[in-house]
Amino acid sequence: MLNRLRMTAFRAWRDGIRRVVSAPSVLVIVWATTTAISLPLTMMVRAGMIQSFGRSLEAGDAARGMGYQWMRDFSADATGLASTVRPEIVGFSSVLDNLNALVSIVRRPPAIAVVSGIYILAWIFLSGGIIRRYSNEDASAVPGFLASCREYFFRFFRFALITAVAAVVLYRFVHPWLVILCLAALNIVFDYAKVRTVVEGRRSVVVAIGAACRFIRKNPANAIGVYLLDVVLFGIVLGVYALAAPPGGGTGAMAWAAFAIGQAYIIGRLAVRLVFWASEAALLRVRGN
Repeated sequence: MLNRLRMTAFRAWRDGIRRVVSAPSVLVIVWATTTAISLPLTMMVRAGMIQSFGRSLEAGDAARGMGYQWMRDFSADATGLASTVRPEIVGFSSVLDNLNALVSIVRRPPAIAVVSGIYILAWIFLSGGIIRRYSNEDASAVPGFLASCREYFFRFFRFALITAVAAVVLYRFVHPWLVILCLAALNIVFDYAKVRTVVEGRRSVVVAIGAACRFIRKNPANAIGVYLLDVVLFGIVLGVYALAAPPGGGTGAMAWAAFAIGQAYIIGRLAVRLVFWASEAALLRVRGN
């Protein structure tokens, strides 16, 4: 009972960070998966740029690194996936561009939609193994991790379907900027539902959602507090990236430095996503009811 009383939102959040740091292999898996899925898009853009530039002067500028001039010239005539190569994707501007696309429901090229679907499926597959690793804190071997991924895949796939239906309803009937708040509320409920599904071995996603709602109702300050602390952590990662990311342009070493900073941001963003589940699992383990 004493441990239950001591587990506050901050302690659960701190414990979640500890769990993520103590299991770096999970972060490596999700980063490697993200990179592998994005590589085909990168190669398609590269092929489009080679075909467009040929041996022109702009080709030399592009080979040396990011530059607003050649990017403007290229995007003016580019079509399909190559049309996404714009000055707006350089540095921290890419974060704002993606946020605007989310709120305004900007259409992306079909190739991006396909890869995004694959990325979502990959996360659905990995979710069960990730949550079990953080909830049990056992150093499971890769086969055990993959077994957990397979075990919970179809349950988490049903969660994704429900989330998709709810998102469509929100985008259809709610003001665009309010959609973000509503999605955050749904995310809190569904995150705890997923954690309860793994921790308690639940098979019904509907029952798990109901159990998550009861848990949040009985522990509102801690349940929502953990989520808000995780949001703050994500804000810190965004802030550091905004300060460190080059404003644009750059060749040679500067281009490679920009690439390294971008990869560090991706790793940080993925780590924060893992902290969400780890901290919620830590809280639910102690105060679950």
